[in-house]
Amino acid sequence: MHTAVESTANAPFEKIREILPYLDLYLMDVKHMDSAKHGQFTGRPNELILENAKWIAENAHSMTVRVPTVPTFNASVAEIREIAKFANSLPGVKELHLLPYHRLGSDKYTGLGRTYTLPDILPPDKGTMETLVLAAKSVCDLHIQ
Repeated sequence: MHTAVESTANAPFEKIREILPYLDLYLMDVKHMDSAKHGQFTGRPNELILENAKWIAENAHSMTVRVPTVPTFNASVAEIREIAKFANSLPGVKELHLLPYHRLGSDKYTGLGRTYTLPDILPPDKGTMETLVLAAKSVCDLHIQ
């Protein structure tokens, strides 16, 4: 049985260390390299996330870095290049997935009594995603999807 987890790893290192031996694959979300911007958009800085990414990459059976690409947040050539450089520096990471932002879960916010804060953000188009893939490829040798 193949086991995997998808997470930003925004948890105490000790908790991650407990589950890591049971995983075949860690799908690591890296949203931004700039801690202030990460905090502004997600409510949390990213220092713990990036430190945990390094440790997970060194100790996991396999790790893939995944980037939800969100216009106005990280869907720019400069920001994707920075994330790609970081992913490329992680030992054992062979893949980088650029995931276009979508609004499929926005209806759930109503059901939870919460406000969806990105109603005016449109998903990146195919041309933008192709540009971002080329930007990532220009700075790293990972397999990029």
